[in-house]
Amino acid sequence: MTSKAPRSSQPDAARNTLCRNPFLSVKFFVFCHGLLQLSQLLVSGYLKSSISTIERRYGLSSQTSGLLASFNEVGNTLLIVFVSYLGSRVHRPRLIGCGALLVSLAGFLMALPHFITGPYQYDRSVASTFSNTTDLCQPRALGAWANLSNASCTPHASRENHEVLLVMFMAQALLGIGGVPIQPFGISYIDDFASERNSPLYLGILFSLTVIGPGVAFMLGSAMLRFYVDIDKVSTAEVQLSSKDPRWVGAWWLGFLVAASLVALCALPYFFFPREMPKEVVRGKDRASKKREDMLSQLRPRSQHTESLSLLEFIRRFPVVLLRNLRHPVYLLVVLAQVNISAMVAGLATFMGKFLERQFSLTASLANMIIGAVNIPGAMVGIVVGGAILKRFQMSLRQCSTLCVLGMLLCLLMAFPLLFLGCPTQKVAGVTHWDSSGFGHHDLACNARCHCPKRGFNPVCGSDGVEYTSPCSAGCSSITLNPDSSVLNYSGCSCIGGPGPAGVARPGTCGTGCSHLFVPFVVLSCLAGILASMSHTPSFMLILRSIQPEDKSFAVGIQFMLLRVLAWMPGPVLYGSAIDTSCVLWERRCERRAACRYYDNTLFRHRYLGLQFFFEVGAFLCFGAVYLILRKQEREASQEEETKAEPEKEKLAGKSTKSPESKV
Repeated sequence: MTSKAPRSSQPDAARNTLCRNPFLSVKFFVFCHGLLQLSQLLVSGYLKSSISTIERRYGLSSQTSGLLASFNEVGNTLLIVFVSYLGSRVHRPRLIGCGALLVSLAGFLMALPHFITGPYQYDRSVASTFSNTTDLCQPRALGAWANLSNASCTPHASRENHEVLLVMFMAQALLGIGGVPIQPFGISYIDDFASERNSPLYLGILFSLTVIGPGVAFMLGSAMLRFYVDIDKVSTAEVQLSSKDPRWVGAWWLGFLVAASLVALCALPYFFFPREMPKEVVRGKDRASKKREDMLSQLRPRSQHTESLSLLEFIRRFPVVLLRNLRHPVYLLVVLAQVNISAMVAGLATFMGKFLERQFSLTASLANMIIGAVNIPGAMVGIVVGGAILKRFQMSLRQCSTLCVLGMLLCLLMAFPLLFLGCPTQKVAGVTHWDSSGFGHHDLACNARCHCPKRGFNPVCGSDGVEYTSPCSAGCSSITLNPDSSVLNYSGCSCIGGPGPAGVARPGTCGTGCSHLFVPFVVLSCLAGILASMSHTPSFMLILRSIQPEDKSFAVGIQFMLLRVLAWMPGPVLYGSAIDTSCVLWERRCERRAACRYYDNTLFRHRYLGLQFFFEVGAFLCFGAVYLILRKQEREASQEEETKAEPEKEKLAGKSTKSPESKV
């Protein structure tokens, strides 16, 4: 008896070591993977929250910033096919860890331009003791403006700008490559070693984090952009700009350092997870779950057949499966609908903050907070509601398409008023507003004696309600300072007249003056987002149920590849190009066009939201075509059943007529 005791205790000891070692627990892997996905989305989402600030800092057009935002999809798209091939052939946790380190490196590279370039130089300093009031009208100092305006235009400054763009594009490419293995390998690893009962719960947690992540990224952007960009280079006393000033640039680089550090920390545990861990055991399993596991064990040999393919055979087979799925009308139309929705989301995620800033005169920090706290949670609510309706009513394919059509139709009804719910373009003297004397000509008497530079930019709001690009362009000759050396107001402005105290201007922009429309706009846009998101889960079910079972993994891979190639890559560039066409005054840096200073707000709204509406209509039409196809298929199926049932009815009817005669 004494000799058997140690033997019986060995399995218990092994079980205890398994319980004590967290790296053999699938629950701990889910916890680590949730943190990693959240921090990865912080890196990719933070760029979109600070895109308008980066434009202002480095003089980028919206088209260039849109290309930068979508460039991470290039590396991701090129490698996604190989990821679907590798499957469980590799040490998945270690490959996830290596990908996470690449994502972290990309985050640090995105912040690098701040450290390799000099301090931020805005066009004209606010008139104060630090700037010697050089932005006022100075008739005697004819050559001072030219020297100041051309001081920053050197060959080194032009080369520096190209280096910044090169570093950022390299960082975005690395971000796309590093993100390739994280989600697919994490999901397959959890699905392999989690119990049949808990696997949907774990995957649901991860999918919810993919929705929450961008919201957290925008909230991080809201917090970081409140700090001045050169907070590490200049003292706060030297900063004479407020966050409401149109020249204000927030600390866009700080969020990248925070997010990249979090990704690096989250990557470390993956190097300690085994290639294969013990299958999770759930106590009190019911017979149904055992039956499901038996069915899965029968299906595994089919998946092993795909794993036995060589890389060349896999690449040869991929186009065949691609063409077979693209010939399927339901699959193709649903993917095209998702392409339209994804293109719409790409435009919203990249430029919605900039749209709110320009349309309603918000700060970048406040615009990001609205998106992170209202729009993104609204989209998450829509996804949850769509999934709950699907589960509650156990919908068929045609009913799923009906839900998609209804959601997009209601989304269109909510989105249409947004085209007209916005602010007019502010009156900017010489740019969007000319008075009866023809203001805007450089030989105008009111400021001709000032010899103002064309590139001067220090907006002031005149008492006549007109905005001027600088105190000099308004003809202002004197200032009143606050005790902290900041400007209280400008006076002696020869170009300002009209009602109120003539000849007076205050620093900063006049704004668009329609803040009362901001809340209705946010409410309608949030409702439109909720209704569009309701089609997310039903559309995925349409894809999974309409294709052949053996093609599911391929079809999902093809779906995400098409979404990247047709929506996520060209979408931001298309939106950026459309936004650029509504610019009415461009900044010039070293004789090149830089960032836009003023937009025609009506054109901006119509072209930006018009693109959104166009993609929503496209998704609605695709889902409508899917509904018609499925309804036709159901009718044909029911007719076939009726034709098959008719001979049986005739036989039964014949027997019933013969039976009375036999009895007689």
